[in-house]
Amino acid sequence: MSLHGKRKEIYKYEAPWTVYAMNWTVRPDKRFRLALGSFVEEYNNKVQIVGLEEESSEFVCRNTFDHPYPTTKIIWIPDTKGAYPDLLATSGDYLRIWRVSDTETRLECLLNNNKNSDFCAPLTSFDWNEVDPNLLGTSSIDTTCTIWGLETGQVLGRVNLVSGHVKTQLIAHDKEVYDISFSRAGGGRDMFASVGADGSVRMFDLRHLEHSTIIYEDPQHHPLLRLCWNKQDPNYLATMAMDSMEVVILDVRVPCTPVAKLSNHRACVNGVAWAPHSSCHICTAADDHQALIWDIQQMPRAIEDPILAYTAEGEINNVQWASTQPDWIAICYNNCLEILRV
Repeated sequence: MSLHGKRKEIYKYEAPWTVYAMNWTVRPDKRFRLALGSFVEEYNNKVQIVGLEEESSEFVCRNTFDHPYPTTKIIWIPDTKGAYPDLLATSGDYLRIWRVSDTETRLECLLNNNKNSDFCAPLTSFDWNEVDPNLLGTSSIDTTCTIWGLETGQVLGRVNLVSGHVKTQLIAHDKEVYDISFSRAGGGRDMFASVGADGSVRMFDLRHLEHSTIIYEDPQHHPLLRLCWNKQDPNYLATMAMDSMEVVILDVRVPCTPVAKLSNHRACVNGVAWAPHSSCHICTAADDHQALIWDIQQMPRAIEDPILAYTAEGEINNVQWASTQPDWIAICYNNCLEILRV
């Protein structure tokens, strides 16, 4: 799809509900396709799959499916070659894997690692390993992280069965775990980090799970909500504390001391996304309606101002930088999704 002929800089989609979770597909044949999750304070929520129509330059909803509780995160399978089935994962009460076709989306498997079926500890987030798409990691309010193995099975007739099993579960923090993310360090398969209500960033290695490394602790022990690895340089990661107006950049080689603080927002930061193609660009988004892009190559000198600022029509809940199309960023606010050319 070539949008460059029209050179439109912003495309907007209005959903029938508040949008919270969202993610770009990475499949080469589905470039301007995103999944959006509703945030409705009820049991019944929705996920929509939307795509940009080349002819009309408008977003169109391709299909909608029901989801129990709001999705805390949505990720398309990190399959840039289109070799796996077209899968989508969502977290909420459980981790669910969905199979997407042009006409419908159906549940392939529900992954629940709680042996006591009467109770489930909600999943705050998850990550899908980009080097090995058979690995997913979930974080939960029950202090644990779970690493799942996914089997995308043999093709039986025309049905490709998907199932999953727990590879390992570990107590990652002293309190709730709010985010988990695989690192690209050391081959990109075995290292991951998590953040949580105890205010720490902890790093783990699947090959040596008996110990973890604390790489940062919030000075006031405020809960840390998000964790985002630099896509090009696995030494750097970004995190942010609850109700904080700044994003902290860490270097794992220099534990416990931030190498930079990005603090131009005038309200709580809600989202952060590193550029897929550059180790020194990062986008932050907040309740002040602003999405800011920063160039951090001056580190460790202080980063004073962003290089680009976009003001939305509402508090920005989430930001996602398209990994296969690095000149597009998606933001969501209220019931709107916007994609911006940067």
